[in-house]
Amino acid sequence: MTNPLYVIQSDRDDVPLNADALHAGWTIDLPPAVKRHAIGAMRLAVGDQLQLSDGKGLRIDAEIVDTQNGAAKVMNFTTEPRPITRLALVQALAKTGHDTDAVDMATQIGVDEVIPWQAGRSIAKWKAGKTDRKWRQALVSATEQSRRAWVPGLDDCISSKELVAICRRACVHGDLVVVLHQDATTTWAGVEECVAKLEQRCLDDGKPRTVYVVVGPEGGISDEEVANFTEAGAEVCVLGHNIMRASTAGPVALSLLARALGRFA
Repeated sequence: MTNPLYVIQSDRDDVPLNADALHAGWTIDLPPAVKRHAIGAMRLAVGDQLQLSDGKGLRIDAEIVDTQNGAAKVMNFTTEPRPITRLALVQALAKTGHDTDAVDMATQIGVDEVIPWQAGRSIAKWKAGKTDRKWRQALVSATEQSRRAWVPGLDDCISSKELVAICRRACVHGDLVVVLHQDATTTWAGVEECVAKLEQRCLDDGKPRTVYVVVGPEGGISDEEVANFTEAGAEVCVLGHNIMRASTAGPVALSLLARALGRFA
């Protein structure tokens, strides 16, 4: 079984994580929450192994050496680079937790950035200090579940007007914005062709670029919003014949993109 992974904040004074300072044999005192879960809930004992990460690419293989005090010894460590072609989910706020479900699944799939969107038809509202905390918890939990070394970035909640600005910037910087819409005529095959060309440009010049996947709320994206995004340079496409939930469409599209980019073996 793959060893469990725990994300530890790299700015903690009591648990400094720095690849330059780490070395095999160094002992780390696990934070209380990690100790409770790893030793209390999972019953890890002396000699059992686990992984630790700062959520920014650092992956540490460690071994429990003291269950009483929650200490683990560093066995080895690596630093994983971010993908040069990055995947971002622009997820409209949705009711009954459909938006956080999408964030959870997208993280397990491998999304690199998540952008909350207060769409025109979003019933749910963004509450600073509450909604962002809930989304961030979903990101960290799914990162640990999928054993990732990178926690996806969480941006500020944006309006439809700000999303139009993202579409325009994408045209300038060579990024791609894909808007999922049930009434579009462009098929997914056309999107994958655009993504393949974008990835080749990344490989040729070494410049990171982002593919944004835009998903609307339960009521869908309004015609006005679709028109504005299209005018700003976004690709509007239909994902398939079936109409998916707000929690499903983004992860499905990201899965197809991850496969096209070679992230799935």
